[in-house]
Amino acid sequence: MIKCVLIAILTFTSALKSQAQRWTDAEYQLANTAADVSYLSKEEKNIILYMNLARIDGEKFFNTILEDYVSDYNAKMRKYRNYNDLKIAKNDPYYLSLLTHLRGIKNLPMFYPEDKLSFVSRNHAIDLNRNNLDTHESSNGDKFSKRISRYYPNRTMSENIDFGNANGLDIVCHLLLDCGVPSLGHRFTILDQKSRLNVVGVSIQHHPSYTWCAVIDYVAKPESSPVMNQNSN
Repeated sequence: MIKCVLIAILTFTSALKSQAQRWTDAEYQLANTAADVSYLSKEEKNIILYMNLARIDGEKFFNTILEDYVSDYNAKMRKYRNYNDLKIAKNDPYYLSLLTHLRGIKNLPMFYPEDKLSFVSRNHAIDLNRNNLDTHESSNGDKFSKRISRYYPNRTMSENIDFGNANGLDIVCHLLLDCGVPSLGHRFTILDQKSRLNVVGVSIQHHPSYTWCAVIDYVAKPESSPVMNQNSN
């Protein structure tokens, strides 16, 4: 009986904690910086939304959105015989390290979309599709820094690429977990603080080997720049 009561108390406490960590309309509005742009699809906009939510409150993102993602992902993987290899375990070092990193994230500046940078992202994603590539290098050998520098010279920049997902939430959570990437480069780009990355370009395209690929480019523009102007020159 005592054990049953204890389990009930723990379940009730967990439910209260989950409810207390729901996101407010104000937080969604703050994070949804791409809401009104016309050159991004719904899921491309969602990539920016979820990256920004992680930057608003990392620990809350982990305990709500990321936890829901992991539960849904593991449920989908159960149909496969190698489920134990595919699932995201709660004792996985990438899962645990993400919690550690997200706990230190609170009220970081938002990412804002920009049409020129999305043009760069789209061209690379199309190139990856057309030539069946899975690299940051273009088919002509150009590195991502050269592609971006044509439009954003002398800026700090970065690039994330995700393969196999067309859903914005899946893409962001996959990049944040960064399973199998010891450097955690994708995660640290999304949670960037040092480089002051603040504008992003996004494109999701088909891919012959992985079905989908998503290219996300990042640039640091001066704080005085009109980053909220979606069609700035």
